[in-house]
Amino acid sequence: MSRKRTIDRNAVLDAAEHIVSTLGATALTIDAVAKASGITKGGVQYCFGNKQDMIAAMVARWGGEFDDEVAAITGPDASGIDKVRAHIKASAQADEASSGRASVMMATLLQAPSQMEENRKWYRERLAGIDLSSDANRKLRLAFLACEGAFLLRSFNFMAVTDQEWQDIFADIERLLMS
Repeated sequence: MSRKRTIDRNAVLDAAEHIVSTLGATALTIDAVAKASGITKGGVQYCFGNKQDMIAAMVARWGGEFDDEVAAITGPDASGIDKVRAHIKASAQADEASSGRASVMMATLLQAPSQMEENRKWYRERLAGIDLSSDANRKLRLAFLACEGAFLLRSFNFMAVTDQEWQDIFADIERLLMS
């Protein structure tokens, strides 16, 4: 008879995110996560196997939460166009805390090159439902890329953006879609 798992995976992932956000991606180790979580290295390995799998779980959790936000905006059976529009809307609603969390996830991705293919796949899937033969859909793709560019610039603090500027940027993106 096996013992019931008593380790809270989300708490361990929270600890891993905290390590990356405060000490940097290179500080993310099984040992550091174990210490931050108050469990053994074996406990972390029991939950995730290895560092790469832990990173995959961090990215999957973060991406899943964002995808849930998009789905809440679109509802069921959304078209590819609706999903991209909802992606832009969800990004516009992002606050500085979620932008900071995004930068943590992106920095962590650099520690796991194998995860980059999953990231590329996610972007391909996000844009797959757009038929680029129409001007409107080409503008939608451009708006999506502008959204992602703004998000990355803010997330990595390459550009200081006030809340008002953030709203203005996304109002401009919305106007692009309406023109």
